[in-house]
Amino acid sequence: MIHSTTDGAVVTIELDRADKRNALDEQMLSGLADAFAAVVDSGARAVVLTGRGSVFCAGADLSGPVYDPGFLEALVATMRQIEETPVPVIAALNGSALGGGLQLAMAADLRVMAPDAIASIPAAKLGVAVDEWTIRRLVSLVGSGQARGMLIGCDPLTADRAHALGFANRIGDLADAQHWAATIADLAPLTLQHYKMVLNGDGARDEPAAAHVEAMMRAWESDDLAEGRAAREEKRAPRFAGS
Repeated sequence: MIHSTTDGAVVTIELDRADKRNALDEQMLSGLADAFAAVVDSGARAVVLTGRGSVFCAGADLSGPVYDPGFLEALVATMRQIEETPVPVIAALNGSALGGGLQLAMAADLRVMAPDAIASIPAAKLGVAVDEWTIRRLVSLVGSGQARGMLIGCDPLTADRAHALGFANRIGDLADAQHWAATIADLAPLTLQHYKMVLNGDGARDEPAAAHVEAMMRAWESDDLAEGRAAREEKRAPRFAGS
C-alpha cells in the first residue's frame, strides 16, 4: 500500500489504497515508516509524499483500529518521523487531506495542493480529539482564526484559501511538486537541514500541559466517542452528551 520511486535525487512516496480513499491503518503507517527510513539510507535529497487516485488521504480508517491507543501512538510517531526526516519533504495534495491525512501534510515542510483539494479535521464530528502537536502546527501554518474554524467548526480549507494563507506553498499537481523537489535537491543540504530545524521549532513539539493531555484522553475514553462510532456504523447523526 506504499510505493516508493526514485528519480535522480528525489524519492516519491505514494499512498496506494485508493479503494479506501488512502485511509490509514496500522499496515500503511508501518509502510510509511519503512519508506521514510529508506529515504534517509538512500541519500535522497528531497521527498514528495502523495496519494494515488483522487484523494490524498481520507485520514484514519474508521472501520479499522483507529480507536485503539496503539494506532494513535503509531500515527503520532509517523508524523514525527516525517517531520524529522533530514531532507525537505513536499506533500503533494492530489486531492482532499482529511484528519490524519492533513496531519501527514502538516508534518511535511512544503505543500502543493491540487485546485480542487480541501483540507479538514472533522474530529469533533466523530467524538475523537487530535493531539496538541496537530493543533499548534495548524495554528502555525494557517493562523489562529482559521485553525479555530477548522477545529471547532470543522470548516474545510479550500486550496485557494490555503494558498492565500501560506499553508499551500503552490497550487499544482504531482508533476509540479516533483519538479520543485528536483530544484530543491540541488540546493545546499546542510543549509536546508538548519532551516527545517528552526522552522519546526514553532512550539508544536513543546511538552503539553498535563491538563491538556487529560482533556484529550477524556474525549478518547468518553461515551461520546462510542456514540460517534455507533452513529457512523448505523449511518445516522450522532447524539453527543458531553460524557
